[in-house]
Amino acid sequence: MAMTAIHQPESIIQWLHFLNMNEITPIDSSINSKGEPYKVKIDESELKQRVDSLSFNVLRKADTEMAFTGEYTDTETIGVYKCKACAAELFRSETKFHSGCGWPSFYAPTQKDAVELIEDRSLFPRIRTEVRCAACGSHLGHVFTGEGYSVPTDERWCINSVALVLEAKP
Repeated sequence: MAMTAIHQPESIIQWLHFLNMNEITPIDSSINSKGEPYKVKIDESELKQRVDSLSFNVLRKADTEMAFTGEYTDTETIGVYKCKACAAELFRSETKFHSGCGWPSFYAPTQKDAVELIEDRSLFPRIRTEVRCAACGSHLGHVFTGEGYSVPTDERWCINSVALVLEAKP
């Protein structure tokens, strides 16, 4: 049967519903992707009062800051990047590079167990890899591979500035 204008809105609503079923895995502040408790328990109400609303929405609701607006996108300050929610060490300036993507880019975390990787189907049919803080489960950004950047790992860890705090070396 041919689709008429009467049926199109219903199809669009069904399609939008389908897309919403493929969102980023909700952040459960108590257990990680392995079913184990996070090392750091985040008090949601305290965090909401401590950080600005964009930071909270990125960290706890997996939002994304607008490209080329983040504080650390182009910074070359030497230091350690920590999770804004729990202060866990995540990245070092030595692994930061200019990718031109609009967000701070790193080629590796400080340690493999500093981050948690989760399959992200929020842009269905594209499948991405979400990056979360392994200590508290806060959303940080995404990691991409095989893009051809001249870095040791062939990875681009695309991280929201508002999810980070840079502790500069004196």
